[in-house]
Amino acid sequence: EGYGLDMYCEKARPLIYEQIQNADAEIHFLTGGTETNLIALSSFLRPHEAIIACKTGHIYVHETGAIEATGHKIIITEEKEGKIQIPQIQKVLEDHNDEHSVKPRLIYISNSTELGSIYSKEDLKTLSDFCKKNNLLLYMDGARLGAAFSSKNYDLNLKDIASLVDAFYIGGTKNGALFGEALVIVNKDLQKDFRYFIKQKGGLLAKGRLLGIQFQCLFENNLF
Repeated sequence: EGYGLDMYCEKARPLIYEQIQNADAEIHFLTGGTETNLIALSSFLRPHEAIIACKTGHIYVHETGAIEATGHKIIITEEKEGKIQIPQIQKVLEDHNDEHSVKPRLIYISNSTELGSIYSKEDLKTLSDFCKKNNLLLYMDGARLGAAFSSKNYDLNLKDIASLVDAFYIGGTKNGALFGEALVIVNKDLQKDFRYFIKQKGGLLAKGRLLGIQFQCLFENNLF
């Protein structure tokens, strides 16, 4: 078996499930952060829907317009130490309130952020509650999640994150792996046909075991 259905990927997934404590989530192994953001975000959204990100957000600054090249606008806001702020999100929602503009649908955050700050459990819960109230999706870019975990002030774990966001990924590339990211899709409405989206966008690695082996190593003995 290949394409992420091999024995190594099948051994790695249960190790991640142990940490997120959500058997209903889906876990997909992809090769890099830009690819993961591109496939996930463009697949989660309908053509008229947009993303809200702060002006330092990785998808806005450092991914060569990959998301916008798929037709989805990124609406940027001011930030505080790299973290998105709810009053600014609220202002975006007020400014985009009919069919003559794109419809804000998803909030993008990075943890740790591009500036090195971290979202606390309180931060994430506040964002999560706001998103649920306003029918918004919450997505966490976890390329630097290992850096966040290394902070003495960090009070989130993978179970917390999985309970508060619709999807996130666990970065391997920036945390010791040769390459690889583990995308966790928690929201069941976003899971349907996702492997089709991966394949269509060129992300279904035939030798998927190369990803599975690395995440098996990262999640054995609590290494990650």
